Amino acid sequence: MNWDDENAVFKVVVNHEEQYSIWPAYKEKIPGGWREAGKQGSKAECLSYIETHWTDMRPLSLRKAMDGAGPNASAPALSS
Repeated sequence: MNWDDENAVFKVVVNHEEQYSIWPAYKEKIPGGWREAGKQGSKAECLSYIETHWTDMRPLSLRKAMDGAGPNASAPALSS
């Protein structure tokens, strides 16, 4: 398969960190840690889907940590 073939069909896949990628549709098995995102089409269509849905490049765990909701976030300080 040629990744630059305009007739190739791809699937959009996403991992647990909400990072997106494309995967050839003819390959039945998706790599471990990834799941289908619900979009299939040409490479351009899939990349367009990713562009509109993956708007924050930070991994989910980093976004949660920076928002104070991560696993190592401390409880808010109580005022006296």
